[in-house]
Amino acid sequence: MSTKLNTSLFNKKILLQAAKDSVIKLNPAILIKNPVIFIVAIGSVLTTIIVLMGIMQGSFSSFNFQIAVWLWFTVLFANFAEAIAEGRGKAQAESLRNSRTQTKARKIMGKQEVSTFATELKKGDIVVCEAGDVIPSDGEVIEGIASVDESAITGESAPVIRESGGDRSAVTGGTKVISDQIFIRIATEPGNTFIDRMIALVEGAKRQKTPNEIALSILLSGLSIIFLLAVATLPAFFGYSLTASGLPMSQNLTIPVLIALLVCLIPTTIGGLLSAIGISGMDRLIQRNVIATSGRAIEAAGDVDVLLLDKTGTITLGNRMATDFIPAEGVTVEELANAAQISSLSDETPEGRSIVILAKEKFGIRGREVHQLSATFIPFTAQSRMSGVDLKADDGSVNKIRKGSSEAIRSFVQNNNGFYPQNIQDIVIELARQGATPLVVAEDKKVLGVVHLKDIVKGGIKQRFAELRKMGIKTVMITGDNALTAAAIAAEAGVDDFMAEATPEDKLRRIRTEQVNGHLVGMIGDGTNDAPALAQADIGIAMNTGTQAAREAGNMVDLDSNPTKLIEVVEVGKQLLMTRGSLTTFSIANDVAKYFAIIPAIAIALYSGKNGIGPLSALNIMNLGSPQSAILSAVIFNAIIIILLVPLALKGVRYRPVSANAALSRNLLIFGLGGIIAPFIGIKLIDLLINL
Repeated sequence: MSTKLNTSLFNKKILLQAAKDSVIKLNPAILIKNPVIFIVAIGSVLTTIIVLMGIMQGSFSSFNFQIAVWLWFTVLFANFAEAIAEGRGKAQAESLRNSRTQTKARKIMGKQEVSTFATELKKGDIVVCEAGDVIPSDGEVIEGIASVDESAITGESAPVIRESGGDRSAVTGGTKVISDQIFIRIATEPGNTFIDRMIALVEGAKRQKTPNEIALSILLSGLSIIFLLAVATLPAFFGYSLTASGLPMSQNLTIPVLIALLVCLIPTTIGGLLSAIGISGMDRLIQRNVIATSGRAIEAAGDVDVLLLDKTGTITLGNRMATDFIPAEGVTVEELANAAQISSLSDETPEGRSIVILAKEKFGIRGREVHQLSATFIPFTAQSRMSGVDLKADDGSVNKIRKGSSEAIRSFVQNNNGFYPQNIQDIVIELARQGATPLVVAEDKKVLGVVHLKDIVKGGIKQRFAELRKMGIKTVMITGDNALTAAAIAAEAGVDDFMAEATPEDKLRRIRTEQVNGHLVGMIGDGTNDAPALAQADIGIAMNTGTQAAREAGNMVDLDSNPTKLIEVVEVGKQLLMTRGSLTTFSIANDVAKYFAIIPAIAIALYSGKNGIGPLSALNIMNLGSPQSAILSAVIFNAIIIILLVPLALKGVRYRPVSANAALSRNLLIFGLGGIIAPFIGIKLIDLLINL
């Protein structure tokens, strides 16, 4: 997704649209979704009615009018916070809409090619795309290989390869083919393409409240009801005190005062910002080119305590390179290199290509044409953990050449009544201890030797894992390498645990085991064989370059297809939870402070003498000018604090990789103590201005 679009907080277009939307959101059907702000809106309506009735009766109250105005501002500011968060998402959606065009599709019907609109394509249809064509809809490449420009989606100008039969077969509608020809099977119905779903999600149209949001909303509603009951009983207590002190009942609390007091005491700050915090969490992921299918996924990322990470491409650079051929006893190095090269001719992985190149560079062994070999190539699978070739000789016999993990080749040789030499096992163990990847090569029942592959751990990854450990997150490296190789790389990378020789079934089993033990698990994958594990994990991030099955199974899609993005997703989730917790702490601390600031000022008149000074005056520690100025100052502060906290709600509290206890202590110190102090300072300053 292009990052050129200006979605900053101070974008004039976004601010103007948010101001309009905040008025539209005064619709009761929308307001009722936020119980706290809905209570404020009801109070605003009642106060406005009282002001209008006073005007009609010829007794206009400036005090009541000002309360009504600031109550409406409170509602509007809360709506504005949500609208500006949604506006940033809509701006992102606009860039996605611009990437879509009303393209024509070349649909294959039988043996004919028929031109049709992309919107008329259905799931299962076959289309063909050549250089210059825009891919009409999401699908899977079923034949061919091509370079595809995905800059409309990812913002990256470099083309990517899409081909059939691998883990790079998924294509996205709206992207452009820039070379060769591919046949695509459409995977989605009209209106439900990847871009359509992205637009709906980033606009917030389909954003559902997360379980934590719902729980917090219930808590805030409960607190509001408690304060409502407390405020509703105040006139009776004040009335009794007025009678006991011989003061007129006309000095009792009025309805506008009670409404203002209620609004100041209920948690309006977090109530007004709660939705904006959730929407901004999704927005921060979008800025990192990650699309989450729900707010629940982002929230779960913040609670994840076990991360499953593939070794290749995530912990290591991924391109293991062949550096040496180590022959078995009685075998020449040229024989080993020749067999390794033949078995790698159809291997399009970086490892396979590096074996072909190394044999050519070291021994001058030229690559041969595949069709001239009378060969049947055996592809690598996660289950067999080996690949190779069957060569048919002139006499009809078949030579089976295989390369793969030590255990897989041992089984292959022994199944052919061969012998697996101990010195080969010693070489494998030694290379594994060095953190290298040994591949054993065999022909029928004879072991030929070992290919030495090197894999490099990414710089800085050990520090990232140390930060995750501080947050209480356990990291597990998953690899198809043997246990010794996995242990060496795990030690170098600094992960907490590893899974060697892992199959798709092993990944799924490990995730379920961790979940049964009460952990939340996150993982990342791109292939069809990763789909079950992605679906099972609490956070499953699918690579945009991966298969359609993987993208459908995960609850997040990384547009950059960067495996280390999982760590950033966890950090965004943690930041979301920290922001919500911090502002909730600040809001509740605010309410406590406002209670001790307002109630004493209101109660000054009780039991007072003719000079207006009574024993309760000692409680007015802020020395506010009058009950009216105290109430008005609190209402104004209550409205202004929401708008002042909007940037923090959208940007998020600064993330630090610390333990939960350290985060809680910092939260209480900064936002708890700050929430208590801020109202005393703010209300006093506003009171001074009012009394001027």
